[in-house]
Order: sequence, then structure tokens, then C-alpha cells
Amino acid sequence: MKKTLIRILAPLFLLASLCACSDEVVTGYDMHSKHTRPVDNQEEQKPEEQQPGSETEPEDEVFDSSAEAVVKMGAGWNLGNTLDSNSGDTEHMWIEGYNRNVTPKDYETAWGQPVTTRELIHMFKAAGFGAIRVPVTWYPHMGKITLHDNEHWNMSTGWEGTDVDAAWMNRVQEVVDYVIDEGMYCILNVHHDTGAAPTAWLVAGEEGFEAAKNRYQALWEQIAERFKDYGPRLLFESYNEMLDKYDSWCFATFAAPGKYNAADATSAYNGINSYAKLFVDTVRKTGGNNAERNLVVNTYGACCGAGTWNNHLLDPLKNMDLPEYGTPGHIAVQVHSYWNSADFGTSMKKEIDQFYSNLNTYIATRLGVPVIIGEWGDDNGGTDSQIAKFAEYFCAKARENHIAPFMWMCLSDGNDRAVPRWSMPETKDAILSAYK
Repeated sequence: MKKTLIRILAPLFLLASLCACSDEVVTGYDMHSKHTRPVDNQEEQKPEEQQPGSETEPEDEVFDSSAEAVVKMGAGWNLGNTLDSNSGDTEHMWIEGYNRNVTPKDYETAWGQPVTTRELIHMFKAAGFGAIRVPVTWYPHMGKITLHDNEHWNMSTGWEGTDVDAAWMNRVQEVVDYVIDEGMYCILNVHHDTGAAPTAWLVAGEEGFEAAKNRYQALWEQIAERFKDYGPRLLFESYNEMLDKYDSWCFATFAAPGKYNAADATSAYNGINSYAKLFVDTVRKTGGNNAERNLVVNTYGACCGAGTWNNHLLDPLKNMDLPEYGTPGHIAVQVHSYWNSADFGTSMKKEIDQFYSNLNTYIATRLGVPVIIGEWGDDNGGTDSQIAKFAEYFCAKARENHIAPFMWMCLSDGNDRAVPRWSMPETKDAILSAYK
């Protein structure tokens, strides 16, 4: 479950809840190590060392299976609260209402992050990260949104057309290029078009699917067409955290009266599988490299099945269907997972072990596809040292189980991204220790 703000009621995202700043700045990297890593900041960068935007080695145009690609990703990070920023409230569309001539930059910086640079992405590559997830919210940039009283949006009557704004698509492509140019894997998705905010137009359910399927297909046709010539390091992710009509987290209909409704839960899982199938079919039909591109589909709500406090927690895993069959497979399944790092110890280690066991049993083994943890993090404001202890074990277990873990933000946030420098150097080192 996303632990950062989804509904935004003011024009500046508060950074106080994010991670503490550090003075550790990465300027170069050691080209001789198996995984590039930060070098002493006092040393001058040697002329032969690569600059931001140059790949370590040319990209292999052969498309690995999804299982092979996930292993090659190594550790990942989310460029969050950036291209996914949006007003998030149909009663207060503050970004659009504040500026009638709103630009991609206005959206990119609306939640408190600076404009993304090549240097920021290079810092992650230099440290040893192998993948960046680029969350993107598309609804503000599709068709025409008409507001009432300069801030209210009736989604059913005030939204016409499906064409993605050219300037927005260009900026998304530019950021994707930052990642690809570094020789890293990039996951591009549809983000806060899902979730619990009133602006979420993708709803898990049979009725919700019928209402949104044409717009959803039109969106993925445009994204897939723009990127169809990109090589195997680019993956598409179908949708982020899609919820049912009750906005239930953890499992479908958890927020319904009585905490569970079997018929509505079945409809929600059917809806998720319908979206996943439409996504895969739409992307494949655009041809080019999309015919073999590795694609990522998420469970209901990106729920991961962790915990034992309810008998339905594993339902999102058990009810996920494979949208495409083939050999080699080019589908991966994604879940999200947040923990309280302050409680890390022997008991939590057992919970983590069971968490990975469930992913192997109900996804990897049952469906025969790899798993990506598209978001993981601390859900209780843990310190760098606390999260580092958790991260070392969590990421080591991820690698052991051939799963790629992507931390949600925190490693470099706010003004630190503009330098760029690390906000959580201990956690960064702990994550990467699993890949040395």
C-alpha cells in the first residue's frame, strides 16, 4: 500500500515525512568492480570514466525471458512523487485550477521534488543499482478536462478525448531515456490513475472494467506505439494499485460492509485479470519490439499476501491469472510491501521468510513467472539506521528468491535529488550489500 500522500489538498507536498538529508555526494564510480560503486569524493574523476548518459556496455537487443530480466535487474528504486504527481481530488483540482497554462514541469515538481536530471539517475547507476521504476499518472494529460468553479471536476461529464498531450509524452520519454542511456532497466507504468483518490478512474471490478476499457486501451496504444522500438531494458507495467469500488486495501472488499463480500470480491479479481489481459493484448498488437517486450501485471491492489490476521490476505495472489502464455515467458507479476522497520528482529525475519515463501508458492510456482516487488519501504517513519537493518535482510532474501526489489523513494529526496546526493546512505549501502 502506498505510504506517501495520494490525495493532495495543497500545492506543495510536505517533505517533513521524507528521509533525512546527507552530505554524501556521488561524483564518479569505479569501472573495475562487478557492480559500480561510489568512489572517494576527494578523487578527481578520471577522463576514461563514463559520464552521465553513457552505457557501461551496449544494450543487447535479444529479449531475455522475464525470469532472466528480473534477475539481471538487481536492486531498484522508484522515482516517486515526480511524474506521478497530480491533484488527486475531484473537488479541488488545485494544479489545474492554480495555473490554466500548466506545464509538464509544474506537474513534475508539484509534490515537492525537483525536476529530474540525468545526474540523479547516473548517481544510482554509479552506486550499483540496476533498475529504476518511473511511475507516471496520465489522467491529467489525456484528452480535455473541464473544471467547474475553477477547481471541481465531474469525471463523467468533464473529460473528453483520449489523446495524450504531446509535451507530456515527450517529457516522459526524456526521463525514460535518462534511465535507458545509463544501461539500466526501466519500468514505465500507469500510476495514480488507480488507487483510493477520487481521481482514480481505473477500478477493479467487472463493471469498472467495462466503463474504463476503451480509454485504458487507448492510453496503452499510445504509450506502446511511442516506445515500441526500445530495446529489452524497457518494461511496461499495466497499472499500479487498482482497488475495488469500496477502495479496499489488503484484499478485495475488505472495506465493504462486513469486511468481505464474496460476489464483489470475485468481480474485483475478474476485473483485475481483464485489465491485465487487455494491457498485454494491446501492447503486443502494436508490434515492433513490443511483440517480445517483458510486461508487468500487478495483483489486486498490488497486495502481497503478507500477514496472518485474515483468511483472505492471500486471495490477491491466488486469484491472479496469467494474461499470456508462451515459451520463453515475457510476463512478470508485481506486488508491493511495506513494513515497520523499528520492529525488525527474529520475529520479523520469520514473517519475511514466509512472505517470500508465499510469493514463490502462489505466483512463481503456480503461474511459472517471476515476481517483482515494485515498491517496498518503511511505513512508520523509521530512521536510516533502522531501515538499513531491515533492508539488508529483506533485499538479501529477495535476491535469494530471484525477485527484484524496488525501494519506494527515500534514498534521494527533495533538495538532495537536485545535487544529487544520498538522503539515506546507510540504507543505500545495506540494499547494495545483497548484490556484491
